[in-house]
Amino acid sequence: MIVRDEPYITDDRLREALRAALSGRELKKVLILPPDYTRMYSGAGKITAILYEMLKDSCEIDIMPALGTHDPMTREECLAFFGEGVPFEQIKVHNWRTDVVKLGEVPAEYVSSVSDGLVNSKIDVEVNRRIVDESYDLIISAGQVVPHEVVGMANYSKNIFVGCGGSSMINSSHMLGAFYGMERIMGKDFSPVRKVFDYAQEKYLSKLPLLYILTVTTNEGDKTNIHGLFIGDKREVFEQAVALSREINLTYVKEPFKKAVVYLDPREFKSTWLGNKAIYRTRMAMADEGELIILAPGVKKFGEDAAVDALIRKYGYVGREKVLELVDRNEDLKENLSVAAHLIHGSSDGRFKVTYCTKLLTEEEVRGVSFGYMPYDEAAEIYNPAELTDGYHTVGNEEIFYISNPALGLWTAENR
Repeated sequence: MIVRDEPYITDDRLREALRAALSGRELKKVLILPPDYTRMYSGAGKITAILYEMLKDSCEIDIMPALGTHDPMTREECLAFFGEGVPFEQIKVHNWRTDVVKLGEVPAEYVSSVSDGLVNSKIDVEVNRRIVDESYDLIISAGQVVPHEVVGMANYSKNIFVGCGGSSMINSSHMLGAFYGMERIMGKDFSPVRKVFDYAQEKYLSKLPLLYILTVTTNEGDKTNIHGLFIGDKREVFEQAVALSREINLTYVKEPFKKAVVYLDPREFKSTWLGNKAIYRTRMAMADEGELIILAPGVKKFGEDAAVDALIRKYGYVGREKVLELVDRNEDLKENLSVAAHLIHGSSDGRFKVTYCTKLLTEEEVRGVSFGYMPYDEAAEIYNPAELTDGYHTVGNEEIFYISNPALGLWTAENR
Protein backbone atom coordinates (compact mmCIF):
# COMPACT_ATOMS: atom_id res chain seq x y z
CA MET A 1 0.00 0.00 0.00
CA ILE A 2 1.29 3.42 -0.97
CA VAL A 3 -0.30 6.67 0.19
CA ARG A 4 0.87 10.04 -1.13
CA ASP A 5 -1.22 13.12 -0.50
CA GLU A 6 -0.56 16.80 -1.15
CA PRO A 7 0.76 18.69 0.66
CA TYR A 8 1.05 15.84 3.19
CA ILE A 9 -0.93 13.01 4.76
CA THR A 10 -3.50 14.07 7.36
CA ASP A 11 -3.96 12.22 10.65
CA ASP A 12 -7.35 10.92 9.48
CA ARG A 13 -5.82 9.58 6.27
CA LEU A 14 -3.00 8.01 8.28
CA ARG A 15 -5.47 6.20 10.55
CA GLU A 16 -7.43 5.00 7.53
CA ALA A 17 -4.30 3.55 5.91
CA LEU A 18 -3.12 1.82 9.08
CA ARG A 19 -6.58 0.36 9.68
CA ALA A 20 -6.59 -1.00 6.13
CA ALA A 21 -3.13 -2.54 6.63
CA LEU A 22 -4.40 -4.47 9.66
CA SER A 23 -7.74 -5.44 8.16
CA GLY A 24 -8.47 -9.16 7.97
CA ARG A 25 -5.63 -10.19 10.26
CA GLU A 26 -6.35 -12.37 13.29
CA LEU A 27 -3.89 -11.02 15.84
CA LYS A 28 -3.30 -12.17 19.38
CA LYS A 29 0.23 -10.88 19.94
CA VAL A 30 2.05 -8.10 18.07
CA LEU A 31 5.59 -6.70 18.24
CA ILE A 32 6.06 -3.10 17.07
CA LEU A 33 9.60 -1.90 16.23
CA PRO A 34 9.63 1.90 15.94
CA PRO A 35 12.83 3.97 15.88
CA ASP A 36 13.88 5.71 19.08
CA TYR A 37 13.68 9.33 20.15
CA THR A 38 16.64 10.28 17.93
CA ARG A 39 14.24 9.89 14.96
CA MET A 40 11.67 12.23 16.47
CA TYR A 41 10.67 13.61 13.05
CA SER A 42 10.04 10.20 11.47
CA GLY A 43 6.31 10.16 12.21
CA ALA A 44 6.82 6.68 13.65
CA GLY A 45 5.93 7.77 17.19
CA LYS A 46 2.48 8.81 16.01
CA ILE A 47 2.13 5.64 13.92
CA THR A 48 3.02 3.47 16.92
CA ALA A 49 0.48 5.28 19.10
CA ILE A 50 -2.27 4.79 16.49
CA LEU A 51 -1.44 1.10 16.12
CA TYR A 52 -1.45 0.64 19.89
CA GLU A 53 -4.84 2.31 20.19
CA MET A 54 -6.26 0.11 17.43
CA LEU A 55 -4.91 -3.16 18.84
CA LYS A 56 -4.74 -2.80 22.62
CA ASP A 57 -8.23 -4.11 23.34
CA SER A 58 -7.92 -7.21 21.17
CA CYS A 59 -4.34 -8.46 21.51
CA GLU A 60 -1.11 -8.33 23.49
CA ILE A 61 1.33 -5.67 22.28
CA ASP A 62 5.06 -5.26 22.86
CA ILE A 63 6.88 -2.13 21.67
CA MET A 64 10.65 -2.36 21.28
CA PRO A 65 12.39 0.75 19.92
CA ALA A 66 15.13 -0.08 17.42
CA LEU A 67 17.88 1.44 19.55
CA GLY A 68 20.92 0.04 17.80
CA THR A 69 23.73 1.28 20.03
CA HIS A 70 21.73 4.22 21.42
CA ASP A 71 20.69 4.79 25.01
CA PRO A 72 17.33 3.33 26.11
CA MET A 73 14.49 5.85 25.94
CA THR A 74 13.54 7.55 29.17
CA ARG A 75 9.96 7.89 30.39
CA GLU A 76 10.02 11.56 29.33
CA GLU A 77 11.30 10.73 25.85
CA CYS A 78 8.67 8.03 25.40
CA LEU A 79 5.97 10.50 26.38
CA ALA A 80 7.28 13.09 23.92
CA PHE A 81 7.70 10.54 21.11
CA PHE A 82 4.62 8.32 21.48
CA GLY A 83 2.25 10.55 23.44
CA GLU A 84 0.16 9.72 26.47
CA GLY A 85 -1.65 6.78 24.87
CA VAL A 86 1.32 4.38 24.97
CA PRO A 87 2.12 3.11 28.50
CA PHE A 88 5.80 3.25 29.41
CA GLU A 89 5.45 -0.28 30.80
CA GLN A 90 4.86 -1.62 27.27
CA ILE A 91 8.31 -0.46 26.12
CA LYS A 92 10.91 -3.22 25.85
CA VAL A 93 14.62 -2.38 25.71
CA HIS A 94 16.89 -3.86 23.03
CA ASN A 95 20.43 -4.63 24.24
CA TRP A 96 22.74 -4.84 21.24
CA ARG A 97 25.50 -6.53 23.22
CA THR A 98 23.59 -9.34 24.95
CA ASP A 99 20.00 -9.74 23.78
CA VAL A 100 20.57 -11.21 20.31
CA VAL A 101 20.61 -14.54 18.51
CA LYS A 102 22.63 -15.45 15.44
CA LEU A 103 20.54 -16.49 12.45
CA GLY A 104 23.43 -17.26 10.13
CA GLU A 105 25.93 -15.29 8.11
CA VAL A 106 26.52 -13.44 4.87
CA PRO A 107 29.39 -15.32 3.17
CA ALA A 108 32.76 -13.65 2.71
CA GLU A 109 32.58 -14.24 -1.04
CA TYR A 110 29.36 -12.25 -1.29
CA VAL A 111 30.68 -9.41 0.88
CA SER A 112 33.79 -9.23 -1.29
CA SER A 113 31.76 -9.15 -4.50
CA VAL A 114 29.50 -6.27 -3.41
CA SER A 115 32.36 -4.22 -1.97
CA ASP A 116 34.67 -4.42 -4.98
CA GLY A 117 37.02 -6.59 -2.92
CA LEU A 118 37.50 -3.97 -0.18
CA VAL A 119 36.07 -6.24 2.54
CA ASN A 120 36.66 -9.98 2.39
CA SER A 121 35.23 -11.37 5.62
CA LYS A 122 31.87 -12.91 6.47
CA ILE A 123 29.25 -10.93 8.37
CA ASP A 124 27.18 -12.54 11.13
CA VAL A 125 23.44 -11.97 10.96
CA GLU A 126 22.13 -11.25 14.46
CA VAL A 127 18.77 -9.94 15.63
CA ASN A 128 17.02 -9.41 18.93
CA ARG A 129 15.58 -12.70 20.14
CA ARG A 130 12.04 -11.28 20.17
CA ILE A 131 12.09 -11.04 16.38
CA VAL A 132 12.29 -14.82 16.06
CA ASP A 133 9.82 -15.46 18.88
CA GLU A 134 7.09 -17.55 17.24
CA SER A 135 4.45 -16.30 19.66
CA TYR A 136 4.13 -13.07 17.65
CA ASP A 137 1.47 -13.13 14.93
CA LEU A 138 2.79 -9.91 13.41
CA ILE A 139 6.00 -7.87 13.65
CA ILE A 140 5.62 -4.26 12.50
CA SER A 141 8.77 -2.30 11.66
CA ALA A 142 7.99 1.40 11.38
CA GLY A 143 10.35 4.22 10.44
CA GLN A 144 11.61 6.89 8.09
CA VAL A 145 13.41 6.48 4.78
CA VAL A 146 16.03 9.24 4.52
CA PRO A 147 19.62 9.56 3.20
CA HIS A 148 22.09 7.77 5.48
CA GLU A 149 25.87 7.66 5.79
CA VAL A 150 26.30 3.89 6.35
CA VAL A 151 23.66 2.21 4.21
CA GLY A 152 22.77 4.93 1.69
CA MET A 153 19.08 5.23 2.53
CA ALA A 154 17.90 4.49 6.07
CA ASN A 155 15.27 2.05 7.26
CA TYR A 156 13.59 -1.04 5.78
CA SER A 157 15.71 -4.04 6.86
CA LYS A 158 18.29 -1.74 8.49
CA ASN A 159 15.73 -1.24 11.27
CA ILE A 160 16.00 -4.98 11.96
CA PHE A 161 19.68 -5.75 11.38
CA VAL A 162 21.13 -2.62 12.99
CA GLY A 163 18.34 -1.08 15.04
CA CYS A 164 17.50 -4.49 16.53
CA GLY A 165 20.83 -6.15 15.69
CA GLY A 166 23.91 -7.30 17.54
CA SER A 167 27.47 -6.07 17.87
CA SER A 168 28.86 -8.21 15.07
CA MET A 169 26.39 -7.03 12.41
CA ILE A 170 26.54 -3.42 13.61
CA ASN A 171 30.34 -3.38 13.64
CA SER A 172 30.74 -5.16 10.31
CA SER A 173 28.12 -3.18 8.41
CA HIS A 174 29.44 0.18 9.63
CA MET A 175 33.01 -0.69 8.69
CA LEU A 176 31.91 -2.00 5.29
CA GLY A 177 30.29 1.36 4.61
CA ALA A 178 33.34 3.26 5.84
CA PHE A 179 35.72 1.20 3.68
CA TYR A 180 33.56 1.69 0.61
CA GLY A 181 33.26 5.45 1.20
CA MET A 182 30.39 7.69 2.30
CA GLU A 183 30.42 9.77 -0.87
CA ARG A 184 29.71 6.61 -2.89
CA ILE A 185 26.85 5.59 -0.60
CA MET A 186 24.82 8.49 0.78
CA GLY A 187 21.45 9.03 -0.86
CA LYS A 188 21.69 5.83 -2.92
CA ASP A 189 19.82 2.55 -2.64
CA PHE A 190 22.00 -0.36 -3.75
CA SER A 191 25.07 0.26 -1.58
CA PRO A 192 27.24 -2.65 -0.44
CA VAL A 193 25.72 -2.48 3.04
CA ARG A 194 22.18 -2.49 1.63
CA LYS A 195 23.04 -5.50 -0.54
CA VAL A 196 24.28 -7.33 2.57
CA PHE A 197 21.00 -6.48 4.32
CA ASP A 198 19.03 -7.63 1.25
CA TYR A 199 20.87 -10.97 1.30
CA ALA A 200 20.16 -11.42 5.00
CA GLN A 201 16.53 -10.32 4.62
CA GLU A 202 15.86 -12.84 1.86
CA LYS A 203 17.68 -15.74 3.52
CA TYR A 204 16.75 -15.25 7.17
CA LEU A 205 13.67 -13.02 7.50
CA SER A 206 11.48 -14.01 4.54
CA LYS A 207 9.35 -16.45 6.55
CA LEU A 208 8.72 -14.11 9.49
CA PRO A 209 5.36 -12.27 9.82
CA LEU A 210 7.13 -8.97 9.15
CA LEU A 211 5.34 -5.85 7.90
CA TYR A 212 7.18 -2.61 7.07
CA ILE A 213 5.54 0.78 7.53
CA LEU A 214 7.85 3.36 5.97
CA THR A 215 7.52 7.13 5.96
CA VAL A 216 9.08 10.00 4.03
CA THR A 217 8.87 13.24 5.98
CA THR A 218 9.88 16.85 6.35
CA ASN A 219 9.41 19.12 9.34
CA GLU A 220 8.33 22.68 10.10
CA GLY A 221 9.73 23.42 13.54
CA ASP A 222 8.35 20.71 15.80
CA LYS A 223 5.69 19.69 13.29
CA THR A 224 6.38 16.54 11.26
CA ASN A 225 4.82 16.33 7.79
CA ILE A 226 4.41 12.81 6.38
CA HIS A 227 4.51 13.12 2.59
CA GLY A 228 4.47 9.42 1.81
CA LEU A 229 3.42 6.22 3.58
CA PHE A 230 4.65 2.91 2.22
CA ILE A 231 3.31 -0.34 3.72
CA GLY A 232 4.20 -3.90 2.76
CA ASP A 233 6.66 -6.75 3.07
CA LYS A 234 8.40 -6.49 -0.31
CA ARG A 235 11.46 -4.49 -1.35
CA GLU A 236 9.44 -2.62 -3.97
CA VAL A 237 7.72 -0.69 -1.17
CA PHE A 238 11.11 0.48 0.11
CA GLU A 239 12.19 1.46 -3.40
CA GLN A 240 9.13 3.66 -3.81
CA ALA A 241 9.99 5.37 -0.51
CA VAL A 242 13.60 5.84 -1.64
CA ALA A 243 12.43 7.59 -4.81
CA LEU A 244 10.29 10.04 -2.85
CA SER A 245 12.97 10.68 -0.22
CA ARG A 246 15.53 11.45 -2.91
CA GLU A 247 13.03 13.94 -4.32
CA ILE A 248 12.28 15.85 -1.10
CA ASN A 249 15.16 15.10 1.34
CA LEU A 250 18.14 15.61 -0.98
CA THR A 251 19.24 19.21 -1.59
CA TYR A 252 21.62 20.18 -4.40
CA VAL A 253 23.45 23.51 -4.11
CA LYS A 254 25.17 25.30 -6.97
CA GLU A 255 28.35 26.19 -5.10
CA PRO A 256 29.98 24.43 -2.09
CA PHE A 257 29.48 26.10 1.28
CA LYS A 258 32.38 28.22 2.49
CA LYS A 259 30.64 28.34 5.87
CA ALA A 260 27.73 26.24 7.07
CA VAL A 261 26.02 26.44 10.46
CA VAL A 262 24.11 23.40 11.71
CA TYR A 263 21.89 23.36 14.80
CA LEU A 264 21.50 20.23 16.92
CA ASP A 265 18.21 20.21 18.85
CA PRO A 266 19.18 19.36 22.45
CA ARG A 267 16.15 17.08 22.79
CA GLU A 268 17.46 14.86 20.00
CA PHE A 269 21.25 15.24 19.98
CA LYS A 270 23.12 14.51 23.21
CA SER A 271 26.29 12.93 21.80
CA THR A 272 28.66 13.45 18.89
CA TRP A 273 27.78 9.87 17.90
CA LEU A 274 24.45 11.34 16.80
CA GLY A 275 25.44 14.97 16.36
CA ASN A 276 28.03 14.18 13.72
CA LYS A 277 25.18 13.86 11.27
CA ALA A 278 25.99 17.54 10.88
CA ILE A 279 29.26 16.42 9.31
CA TYR A 280 28.04 13.33 7.43
CA ARG A 281 25.12 15.00 5.74
CA THR A 282 26.90 18.22 4.68
CA ARG A 283 30.36 16.98 3.73
CA MET A 284 29.52 16.73 0.02
CA ALA A 285 28.38 20.36 0.07
CA MET A 286 31.34 21.77 2.03
CA ALA A 287 34.02 23.72 0.19
CA ASP A 288 37.67 22.81 0.59
CA GLU A 289 39.11 25.00 3.39
CA GLY A 290 35.55 25.88 4.43
CA GLU A 291 34.19 25.79 7.98
CA LEU A 292 31.31 23.87 9.52
CA ILE A 293 29.94 25.42 12.72
CA ILE A 294 27.93 22.96 14.83
CA LEU A 295 25.65 24.53 17.45
CA ALA A 296 25.36 21.71 20.01
CA PRO A 297 23.74 22.92 23.25
CA GLY A 298 22.68 19.43 24.38
CA VAL A 299 25.79 17.43 23.44
CA LYS A 300 27.31 16.18 26.68
CA LYS A 301 29.27 13.11 25.58
CA PHE A 302 30.84 11.44 22.57
CA GLY A 303 29.58 7.85 22.56
CA GLU A 304 26.12 6.56 23.40
CA ASP A 305 27.49 4.22 26.08
CA ALA A 306 30.51 4.42 28.36
CA ALA A 307 32.68 1.94 26.43
CA VAL A 308 32.12 3.65 23.09
CA ASP A 309 32.59 7.09 24.66
CA ALA A 310 35.95 6.01 26.08
CA LEU A 311 37.18 4.79 22.68
CA ILE A 312 36.19 8.05 20.96
CA ARG A 313 37.97 10.06 23.63
CA LYS A 314 41.05 7.83 23.30
CA TYR A 315 41.45 7.99 19.52
CA GLY A 316 39.47 11.00 18.26
CA TYR A 317 38.21 12.00 14.83
CA VAL A 318 41.63 11.86 13.19
CA GLY A 319 40.75 10.98 9.58
CA ARG A 320 40.28 7.87 7.48
CA GLU A 321 43.90 6.87 6.91
CA LYS A 322 44.94 7.39 10.53
CA VAL A 323 41.91 5.44 11.82
CA LEU A 324 42.70 2.50 9.55
CA GLU A 325 46.25 2.47 10.92
CA LEU A 326 44.89 2.57 14.48
CA VAL A 327 42.59 -0.38 13.76
CA ASP A 328 45.59 -2.43 12.61
CA ARG A 329 47.57 -1.62 15.75
CA ASN A 330 44.95 -1.62 18.53
CA GLU A 331 42.81 -4.57 19.62
CA ASP A 332 40.22 -2.45 21.39
CA LEU A 333 39.44 -0.59 18.16
CA LYS A 334 39.65 -3.76 16.07
CA GLU A 335 37.00 -5.31 18.31
CA ASN A 336 34.74 -2.26 17.94
CA LEU A 337 34.67 -1.61 14.22
CA SER A 338 31.49 0.45 14.39
CA VAL A 339 33.44 2.94 16.50
CA ALA A 340 36.27 2.96 13.97
CA ALA A 341 33.75 3.56 11.19
CA HIS A 342 32.18 6.37 13.19
CA LEU A 343 35.58 8.03 13.67
CA ILE A 344 36.08 7.92 9.91
CA HIS A 345 32.62 9.31 9.21
CA GLY A 346 33.03 12.09 11.78
CA SER A 347 36.24 13.48 10.33
CA SER A 348 36.53 15.93 7.47
CA ASP A 349 39.93 14.37 6.66
CA GLY A 350 41.37 17.87 6.92
CA ARG A 351 39.38 19.09 3.91
CA PHE A 352 37.31 21.58 5.93
CA LYS A 353 37.30 22.78 9.53
CA VAL A 354 34.75 21.46 12.02
CA THR A 355 33.97 23.68 15.03
CA TYR A 356 31.79 22.27 17.80
CA CYS A 357 30.01 24.85 19.96
CA THR A 358 29.05 23.24 23.27
CA LYS A 359 27.76 24.04 26.74
CA LEU A 360 28.18 20.65 28.38
CA LEU A 361 31.55 19.55 26.97
CA THR A 362 34.65 21.57 27.80
CA GLU A 363 37.04 23.07 25.29
CA GLU A 364 39.64 20.53 26.37
CA GLU A 365 37.29 17.63 25.72
CA VAL A 366 36.22 18.90 22.30
CA ARG A 367 39.74 19.68 21.12
CA GLY A 368 40.86 16.34 22.57
CA VAL A 369 38.92 14.50 19.84
CA SER A 370 40.36 16.75 17.10
CA PHE A 371 37.50 19.22 16.63
CA GLY A 372 37.73 23.00 16.80
CA TYR A 373 35.86 24.68 19.67
CA MET A 374 33.75 27.76 20.37
CA PRO A 375 31.60 28.33 23.47
CA TYR A 376 27.95 27.77 22.60
CA ASP A 377 26.70 31.08 23.97
CA GLU A 378 29.30 32.99 21.99
CA ALA A 379 28.43 31.15 18.78
CA ALA A 380 24.66 31.47 19.33
CA GLU A 381 25.02 35.22 19.73
CA ILE A 382 26.51 35.36 16.24
CA TYR A 383 24.39 32.63 14.65
CA ASN A 384 21.10 32.76 16.56
CA PRO A 385 19.09 29.56 15.95
CA ALA A 386 15.94 31.30 17.15
CA GLU A 387 16.19 33.76 14.26
CA LEU A 388 17.81 31.82 11.43
CA THR A 389 15.81 29.76 8.94
CA ASP A 390 17.06 27.00 6.65
CA GLY A 391 19.06 28.35 3.72
CA TYR A 392 21.43 31.20 2.90
CA HIS A 393 21.94 34.22 5.17
CA THR A 394 24.37 37.10 5.44
CA VAL A 395 25.72 37.37 8.98
CA GLY A 396 28.05 40.30 9.46
CA ASN A 397 30.21 40.29 6.36
CA GLU A 398 29.98 36.58 5.60
CA GLU A 399 27.51 34.37 3.80
CA ILE A 400 26.44 31.22 5.63
CA PHE A 401 24.14 28.32 4.92
CA TYR A 402 21.99 27.37 7.91
CA ILE A 403 20.52 23.92 8.59
CA SER A 404 18.10 23.47 11.49
CA ASN A 405 18.25 19.64 11.59
CA PRO A 406 20.87 17.58 9.74
CA ALA A 407 19.03 14.28 10.33
CA LEU A 408 16.31 15.12 7.83
CA GLY A 409 18.30 15.33 4.63
CA LEU A 410 21.48 15.32 2.59
CA TRP A 411 23.17 18.35 1.05
CA THR A 412 25.53 18.09 -1.90
CA ALA A 413 27.13 20.45 -4.39
CA GLU A 414 25.95 19.95 -7.98
CA ASN A 415 29.48 19.45 -9.28
CA ARG A 416 30.13 16.49 -6.94
